[in-house]
Amino acid sequence: MPIPPSQTMSPHIAKALQAGAQMLRAGRPADAVGPLRQAAAMQPGNAAILHDLGLACLESGHVGEAIAALQAAIGVNPRYADAHLRLGIALEAAGAPEAALGAYRRATDVLPGLADARYRAGDLLASLGRMEEATLAYRRAAASAPKTLLGRIAAAKAKLAENRDDEAEKMLRQALALDRENAVALELLGNILADSGRFEEARALFLRAIGRDRLRAGCFYDVARCRRIGPQDAALIGQMRDAAAMAGLEPAQRARVHLALGKAADDLGNPEDAMRHFDAAETLRNGLVRFDPAVFEARVDRIVACFTDDFCARADTRPGSAPILIVGLPRSGTTLVEQIFSAHPAVQAGGELPFWNERGRDWQEGGGAAPDAAFLAEAASAYLLMAQSLARGARLTDKNPLNFQWAGMIHAALPQAVIVHCRRAPIDTALSIHQTHFSPRMYFPTGGEALVRYVRAYQRLMAHWRRVLPADRFVEIDYEALTAEPETVIRRMISACGLAWNDACLRPEDNARVVKTPSKWQARQAIYRSSAGRWRAYEPWLGELRGLLDGPAG
Repeated sequence: MPIPPSQTMSPHIAKALQAGAQMLRAGRPADAVGPLRQAAAMQPGNAAILHDLGLACLESGHVGEAIAALQAAIGVNPRYADAHLRLGIALEAAGAPEAALGAYRRATDVLPGLADARYRAGDLLASLGRMEEATLAYRRAAASAPKTLLGRIAAAKAKLAENRDDEAEKMLRQALALDRENAVALELLGNILADSGRFEEARALFLRAIGRDRLRAGCFYDVARCRRIGPQDAALIGQMRDAAAMAGLEPAQRARVHLALGKAADDLGNPEDAMRHFDAAETLRNGLVRFDPAVFEARVDRIVACFTDDFCARADTRPGSAPILIVGLPRSGTTLVEQIFSAHPAVQAGGELPFWNERGRDWQEGGGAAPDAAFLAEAASAYLLMAQSLARGARLTDKNPLNFQWAGMIHAALPQAVIVHCRRAPIDTALSIHQTHFSPRMYFPTGGEALVRYVRAYQRLMAHWRRVLPADRFVEIDYEALTAEPETVIRRMISACGLAWNDACLRPEDNARVVKTPSKWQARQAIYRSSAGRWRAYEPWLGELRGLLDGPAG
């Protein structure tokens, strides 16, 4: 909070500080910067003035100056907890997540009860995919402020990180009983309801969240994906257009608005307008995450060199009941395939588990050759223990698409596991990726030459797995064949995994499980063929994606 001028200050300093404080209280941080700069220049050893200058700069978008002012405040008073907290926020905005986490940690070292710092650390850790650490941070935030709105929301986020959605829903409804228009709680509850197929109620909550906080306009993306957009939604589309042009909207939020407008235009049969918005979203996303395809290509080179025929042939492939890992490019049908498998009474959906991506990262950081026996044994033991707790006696599906990178490692650690590779026409897959929001933590290209190169490297790696892994452990499903002849392909899928036939697998739309992927609405529909060949409607506007028109599916 802004501080009142001290009685010992000169009149000039007091006047400048008072003007800055008034502007901050009035919600005009940009107007507060000038007076606070003057006050800081006249009294550079005043930590409170430096903090308020940093706060004003942060809230008006001058991130570099905010960092400098807040660091100066901490230099004067290292135990200034609020300065550490706001330094963390500024460092996040500057794209320095590790430094931001350090600032949040120092804030709570100084003031252990500062729940906001723990909560923000949880959000940042979750965005980085470090869910165990995020869950712990949320729990600590909740414990620091158990009866507050922030504490209740933090507790709900901890439950969501553990896939305990029913408990999280109850907590969020309790939070909304305290503040029925809290935008954070409304958005979180909306996501829970959409994940469980309650789309109309979710849609209403997302719109309420936007109405409460215009800077959450990215929720229009969630609104648009709750159902098809039609001519009756002209007013909604107008609101989206206004939001896309709104000053002060964060780039990540603006990108999601453009994706929503693109989806609306697609639903209304206007591919040219749709692609214009999808391309605008891509430009914004490139400013947030710059993906280097050369890094991924080098990773594929190393994987191919390490996981050779001889290495993969050493695995013991005796029959056994083991997890079913569903891999492939995002938007290649992996959610549909998991929906089909988990309709079987002997199968439990695990969703997108981060386990093998984390083990893959550990292996990469270790350098050297293929993983040794100790690494594989530890990974197998830890994974099976996790699977046992999640599956409750059933066969577990693990539908993390990017596990396609680690198929050789998975086979070496769990030779009884079946790896189901979902293939789809590369151009349709890439177009769908281009039209979909992905978390920046996925470090994944969503358009242009980078996506073309990524798909080509993926195809090269899948050709390698096809050659070195046993055919009964590496099962491939073509999306186009699955949607054209569902029963034929589904029967083959079920048989390949050693499961007895069950008619429920033919009706994946009746599967009431929670679906936490961009395909949550499609997963509730009967299998349809209209997504095959979608690229043809976009042919004049494909741009660099046109490079994927030729070549195999993967």
